[in-house]
Amino acid sequence: MERRLFVAAASVLIVAAVLYSAWITGQFTTPAVDRTDGYVSELAARDQPWTRLFRVSDVLSGLACLAAVAVVPRVAREWAGWLALTAFGLLTVLSGLFPLDCAVLSDPSCRGDGASHLFHLVVGALGVVALLTAMALLAARWRSVVSWTLTGLNVAATLVMLAALAAGRWAGLAHRAQLTMIAVWLVYVALRLLVHDGDESSCGPPHVVDQGAGPGVLITAGLGGAWFHWDAVAAALAAGHRVVRFDRPGLGLSPPAPDRPTLYGEVARLAALAPSHPSQVTLVAHGASCWHAEAFARLHPLCVAKLVLVDPCPPPLRRPLALAAALGAWLPALGGTWGANALARLAGPLTHRLVTGTGDPFGVYRMGKVPAAVAGEWLARRDMAADLRRIRYGHPFPDIPVTVIAAGARDARQERLAVAFDAKLVLLPASGHQVELDDPGAIAGAV
Repeated sequence: MERRLFVAAASVLIVAAVLYSAWITGQFTTPAVDRTDGYVSELAARDQPWTRLFRVSDVLSGLACLAAVAVVPRVAREWAGWLALTAFGLLTVLSGLFPLDCAVLSDPSCRGDGASHLFHLVVGALGVVALLTAMALLAARWRSVVSWTLTGLNVAATLVMLAALAAGRWAGLAHRAQLTMIAVWLVYVALRLLVHDGDESSCGPPHVVDQGAGPGVLITAGLGGAWFHWDAVAAALAAGHRVVRFDRPGLGLSPPAPDRPTLYGEVARLAALAPSHPSQVTLVAHGASCWHAEAFARLHPLCVAKLVLVDPCPPPLRRPLALAAALGAWLPALGGTWGANALARLAGPLTHRLVTGTGDPFGVYRMGKVPAAVAGEWLARRDMAADLRRIRYGHPFPDIPVTVIAAGARDARQERLAVAFDAKLVLLPASGHQVELDDPGAIAGAV
């Protein structure tokens, strides 16, 4: 999937280069703009007949740049160059939204003192600076002769443009040469992405925290949870138990998996982390991971001593969706893109604090892989529910003690679950966040 993202980003960059070169047709459709001394931006001036066409081309070109950067898989130490290219795309969009009032160099009567006119000139200058910065930073990382050559030519074209403006002649020709070099560089970046071999590495081992000694306790977090949310519970149990916590693929400090999550995969993960037979483990699960715990108990009844289900949610009864499977297959690769990492940095810490009321001491919610993993697990929930129903049909629940812990008002669904497992139901006062954060003692006591 990562390889396909490189191809998609390259294709969008080529589209951006084509749209950025729409001025070529304007040489024939807008004769009022001087080809020798007039700005190319004058083709999109408000008083020109094809202003909307060229303004839309600029906006779409900028949006294409933004989309291309968003889907490029993240490469270490290249973030500054791609950030500068993002700024160029945004400034290109703004230049299309705020055009010149009139053809300032081609029309002697043009005053060009409107707010949009002045804003366009400032945005255009900043866009050139952003693009030259992106070229230099990426060339420094790529260390390619072609990259440095194109960067040098673009710098030379910009200097010639400034000299032509100062001299009052040939500014149109210099501007056209500058824009041509920019389009060529965008195509060059697209070609580099096309020949990039990508990194289709398989998932590494999960992040596991093992502390204490004694009877085994295995903790599996809920949707989007990380190991450090269970610090207080683990600390209360570690004096007399061996407590094992882990992060599922893409969550916490675990690397993402190349495949979408499945119930049988999570059961296999629990089996790998549980102590070997004849030792048994007490399994503590939260939220949707209670499905994993139940399936593990049914498929490996000799490995489980007890279940503690914290805020269990009933599995959905609707049929799995083929679209969800298709989207889920793309999410691990999308989690590694610049766009996903940018969104995670902007929204991840705040969202985590709103949900849990705690900070993110390890910065895991600033990583793009985490929201991708959360979305992947959410999309896979119907498939997991269908697998759990099949497991329930073919594998009886073992005769082990079960405790169901819930917070807030009585819930008929959780009561039915407790009756089905002949479990002890513990109702806690409503809390603003998760039980393991607000009342870790209740979970430790249940174990």
